[in-house]
Formats: sequence, structure tokens, C-alpha cells
Amino acid sequence: MRETKRMSLDGVLIGTRVVVRYLIEDGDRATDALGALTQRTETHLKVDTKTGPVDIPIKDVVAGKPIPPAPQRKVR
Repeated sequence: MRETKRMSLDGVLIGTRVVVRYLIEDGDRATDALGALTQRTETHLKVDTKTGPVDIPIKDVVAGKPIPPAPQRKVR
């Protein structure tokens, strides 16, 4: 397993829209979670995505950052 920098999005407020890249399959691959940060503990982050909440171990987080709100859909 490769060494990764521990990231917890410490300065990001709960409810902020974020993107978090984290390792899956024993660290062989990575995936992203995009949505609202709903919970942060010393060991896990929870991101509420379009497909449901994702519980992410902080030890598996490779990168993360706050992002702007989703664009509004135009009504035609």
C-alpha cells in the first residue's frame, strides 16, 4: 500500500460542496465523491452525493477541496 498524505478538509464547513478523491480496492484505484460534506470525525468524512451518502476513511483520502455550488438548470 502506498503512503498518502492525510487530508481531512479541516477548514471546510459542514454543508460545503466538496470533491474528495480517495483510494478503493486496497489502494489499487482511486475514485471521487462530489457533494455536500455532512460529517467529519477524526477518522472519517461523510459526503452526501447524488447517489447517496458516502463514508470515506480519512486514511484513504488522496485529495479534497471545496468547490462552487452546482450550476442552476435553465428552464426552457
